[in-house]
This record gives sequence, C-alpha cells and structure tokens, in this order.
Amino acid sequence: MPFRNRKFPGFQAMRSLVTAFTLVIAGAVAAQPAEVHVMKVGTATLNDLQHEWYKRFAADLALRTAGRIKVEIYPAGQLGAIPRMIEGVQFGTIQAWNGPPQFLAGIDSRFSVLSAPGVFKDAAHANRTLQDSEFNQAFLGLGSNRGIRGIGLFVTGPAGFAMRTRTERLADLEGRKIRVLAADMDREQIRRLKASPVPMALGEVLPALQQGALDGVMSVLPVLSALRYYDSAKYFYATDQAMVTIITGVSKTWLDKLPADLQAAVLESGRKVSQEIFQWSIDDYAKAKDDWIKAGGQFVPISASERDALAKLLAPIGAEVSAKTPGDKAMFELMIRAADRTKN
Repeated sequence: MPFRNRKFPGFQAMRSLVTAFTLVIAGAVAAQPAEVHVMKVGTATLNDLQHEWYKRFAADLALRTAGRIKVEIYPAGQLGAIPRMIEGVQFGTIQAWNGPPQFLAGIDSRFSVLSAPGVFKDAAHANRTLQDSEFNQAFLGLGSNRGIRGIGLFVTGPAGFAMRTRTERLADLEGRKIRVLAADMDREQIRRLKASPVPMALGEVLPALQQGALDGVMSVLPVLSALRYYDSAKYFYATDQAMVTIITGVSKTWLDKLPADLQAAVLESGRKVSQEIFQWSIDDYAKAKDDWIKAGGQFVPISASERDALAKLLAPIGAEVSAKTPGDKAMFELMIRAADRTKN
C-alpha cells in the first residue's frame, strides 16, 4: 500500500534512498559499453594498396563510430584463397574482401567491364571515372542481390607484364603462357597478342612461374613488387594498356544487421577512403618501380610506336566483348559516358 502521508517519519528518508538507488541503477546502465561489432576483412595481397586501404578504413571507421566497429585485417590470403573469401562475404562469415572486381564476374559479369583496355588516358583519368557519382553508385551496387555490397572503388595502377625472359617488344609476348584474371576481356587481350591466357588464383602464380608452367603474368607493378616477383619474373614490360582497379565489398547480410547509423558509417568511410587514397597509389607505384629495380628487376617502358600499335589492336575489345550480354553492354556504355565526362 503506497505511503500517502508524507509526514510519516520515515517517508523522506525512504524517498531519498529510492532516488539514490534509481540513480545508481541508471548510471550503471549508462556505463555499459555499446556493443562492439567485429569486422573481419581479407585480401590476397600484402603491404600494397589493398592492404593500405583497409588500414585507413579501419582508422576512419573507428573514429566515425567511436569504436563500435572493430576492424580486424587479414592480408596475404590468411582468410583463404580469393574464391573462398568471396564466398565467406556472401555467407556472412567474413565481413569484407577487396581485390580486382573481375574476381566477382561469376556473381555478375558486369564486374568485368573495368578490364576494358584503352578506356582511360592515365591513372588520374581512371580515378576520376571511378569516383564519378553515377558510375560509382551503379557499379558498387552490382552484387547486392548476391550478398555483396560494394563500399569502395579505386585505381591501383596501369597493367603490365612480368616475364621470365627478356621482353622489350610486343612480339616477345607471342606464344607465351600468361596468367590473367578470368574475365573475358582480360583473356581476349592475351589472345590478340598471340599468347595463351591462363586464369589462375594469385597464390598459385609464383610457384607456376618458378616451375616454368607460366611464362609471365599480366598485373600491376606494386602487387608484383610487394610479393617479390622480381626473383622469378624479373622483366616488367610496362604496356599500360588498361588500368587495374580494386573493389571492396562487404557482406550485405552483416551490413543489414547493423544499426542504421553504423551502416551509414561503413558506407561513408568506404567512400571517403576510396577518394583520398589515390595519391598514395601514385606514390606507391613509383616506390614499387624503385624497389623492383633495386632488387635486380628490369623495368622496360613500351615504345611510342608499340604503344600506338597496341592501342589499335586492343581498343575494340571492350565494346565487342560487352556486346554479347545486354547488361554488360549497358554497364560498359555507362563507364564510357563517365570516362567522357571526366577526361579533363
């Protein structure tokens, strides 16, 4: 029965005790730390742009969420081969993966349009195109219905060839077995150079080069230098015919379970870091070149005449390959329009 007579001798003391107890309980509840969401992120490489992106993303997200999301970074394939990491992201056992979007072509073939050669005049132009709002949003959303939400898209550098034997001309590539990504556009480039394209997981490439099962690999110099390819394929032929790009995809299952403010923070951190990391990629390419040469590798830039011949040979690939599938054609044309908008 409630005390209705506030003149009751113990009433004031009891009310003070109840108030104090209530404040203690409220303070204890308020002092409970917010739930920390662990975000395991993986990549196949080490000490390169992909790894650096994660470091910057982790730092930015920690500040943006006051530590409510803890990013755990696993480089160098610690979470498995690339296909296994991608599956992990789809199923939610891994929260993010980053790497060339062509590895996602099995999920949606439109991811491969960035392999098209001859689209960008240089890395800066490629970066502006990737950050173009219309193209960026469309491309990052491609895998959402298959469990992967893109949060970052950025350029790592121009493609070239690391070869076991001296390579100074396009003719030196003829008849060679060259590792490429699995996308049709990558394979078609090698075919038109009269060589044999060999799709292969990154972890298998170096042993294949060492054993002679491969003659070379088409990739970007910072990745090759960081993984010490100069010991097995020391001749880097800088053809620059296409730009190697990177996408970061997060598990949509995991993302959708986050509170709305944390979902927004993940997307904003991904966008911010992708926009800001470009200069680091330029500096990293220059450093990779120096490291390559210092380690005994050779860096051979393509001559002006060979560059013109290569451009003429490969330029039709993007339109021809993408035309086989309506969705690919539409995404390729969207990219071309963005490239036209961002030329200067």
